[in-house]
This record gives sequence, C-alpha cells and structure tokens, in this order.
Amino acid sequence: MGTTIKDIAKLAGVSPATVSRVLSGQTDFYSEKTAKKVKQAVKKLGYQKNTSAVELVTQKSHVLAVIISTIQTNAADQIIDGIQETAMKNGLDVIILYAGEKNPDLQRRALETVIERAVMGILLVAIDLNTKNDALLRSANIPFLFLSIGFLKGRFPFISSDDFQVGYQATKYLMDKGHTKIGFAAADPETVIGQLRLAGYWKALSSNHVTPKLDWVYDGEFTYDDGIAAMSYYEQHTDLTAAVASSDLAAIGMLNQAQKLGIQVPNDFAVISIDGTFLCTIMRPQITSVTQSFREMGVKGVETLLSQSIKQFKSLYTPIKITERQSS
Repeated sequence: MGTTIKDIAKLAGVSPATVSRVLSGQTDFYSEKTAKKVKQAVKKLGYQKNTSAVELVTQKSHVLAVIISTIQTNAADQIIDGIQETAMKNGLDVIILYAGEKNPDLQRRALETVIERAVMGILLVAIDLNTKNDALLRSANIPFLFLSIGFLKGRFPFISSDDFQVGYQATKYLMDKGHTKIGFAAADPETVIGQLRLAGYWKALSSNHVTPKLDWVYDGEFTYDDGIAAMSYYEQHTDLTAAVASSDLAAIGMLNQAQKLGIQVPNDFAVISIDGTFLCTIMRPQITSVTQSFREMGVKGVETLLSQSIKQFKSLYTPIKITERQSS
C-alpha cells in the first residue's frame, strides 16, 4: 500500500488538511516552517502527489461527501434522495460515509477520510458533532453544511426543521385535542435535537398552565425499542392520556406495545410522532405526525454548497406541518 496524506501528516506533526494545502501550493493557511516539515516528510516517505490532492483545495472536484450517523430512524432516506437527485442534476458524484452515533473517534475518522480526498463540499446529516472535532472540520477549508440538526449561537451553518417548534407544535396539537397529561417519549436529552424538542414541549405545557411531572419524559434514542419501553413505562407508572413520540419508529413501538397491553389508540391513549415518513401510513391506526421536509433539506443542502454565498450562509429552517391521521 502506498504512502498516504495521513502518513505524511503523522510524520510532519500536522493535520491531513495542512498536508493537502502544502501539496497543492496554497500558501494562505500555513507557515514556511510548516511547509518545510511537510516537504521533508514527503521526500522521506517517497510520496507521489496525485491530481486528487490538487482538486481538494482548488474546488475542482465533482465529488460531494455525505457523512451520516447510524441512528436507527428512516428519516435520512428522504434527505439522501434529495441530495442524490440534486447532485446528479449538477454533474456531481456522491460518496457516503458513516460516523457512528455519539462516537467522537468515528466522527474524526470519517472527517479525516473526507479531508484527504478530493471533495467539493461536505454535508453532515443528523451529526451531533463532538466539540473535540470542531477544529478539524473548520480547518479543512472545504465548504460544509449540517442537515437535519440545528445549533445554538451560530456554532455551525445548518438546514433543518426548527426543533423547538417541532416539540411545541406536537404538544400543542395534543392539548388542542383536550389532553393535559402528555408524555414525551424517547427524546435523547443529550443531543441538540432532543434538548430543543423538549424545550418546545415544556413551553407548550407551561403556556397552558400545565406543570409536567418528571416521569412524563421517557429518555431514549429515537428507536423502535425505545418506543416499546416508553409505552410499557407509561402504562405502569403514569396516568398519561397522550404522548409525543420522538420518531416514527418510536411511535410504531408505542402503538405495537399498546396493542399488546390492551390499550386502545387513540381512545385510551393518543400518539403523535415526529418525522412523518411513509411509516406513518402503513401502521394501523395510521399515525398522526409532525411532518418534516426532509427531501427539501437534501435539495437545499446541495444548492447552498454550490452557491456563491456559502461563506455567508448561517442557517435555514425548512417547513413543518401537522399531518392528522388516526392515532390521535
């Protein structure tokens, strides 16, 4: 196996991104001392520069990198469809890498893999990036954008639903249906998405003078199994009459477990899910949802990276809507 940019970076004591810039002759981002160390490492290792290293920094590449988490929901499918369709229309190829879930080491490996290749931009789908990897992403000098996740205080540019409003509108919908004892199931409070949605949930309750109990919120990670566990917990420990499910899969878990426990949905217990994918329509009863514009996130993500204003871009919220079905 030949010498790689990672090998040079390790020997020179710099980042792979810095090596790529030195090899491509870009002088704005490193010192002459750094360039000398890189060139010495190149000579010692016998590295042969190829065109992909040049394309990486000159932005001539026609490859778009998509980094995606392995979280167990199906929402990313529509985002990828939007990315692929828009990329093809613009003559771009797409590569997809997985970065695990809440794993800073896997995130770093995915970023390094992208950085040492020739890509024109990076789209990070539902990646709650560990702060340890912020500097690596920013130093790559490659346009990037987060999709389906928002950040506070302008940490990163993103295109996403307004997750505060997602939590707020889901809860308000159930309250408008006459419910006051409403749970929130499987919203991971350790993630930005979970924190924002829970904040919206609490705001909707407090605006209607309802004080939630601690056991109304059941932690989880948006999965089917978390939905099953949440419904079992609610049945045994609470007197709730409705709940917001953090994803369509979590909602399906809740409905299936409700049937097993003899709970009728929606007569005994109402459920509204977050996402609104096709899964909502294949269940019986069909699931009421806060429907997100996932495909639009993918389309606008590619269009934004291709635009001349990407450096000034901060954030964009795509539309959400309540799709009423049979579970509420």
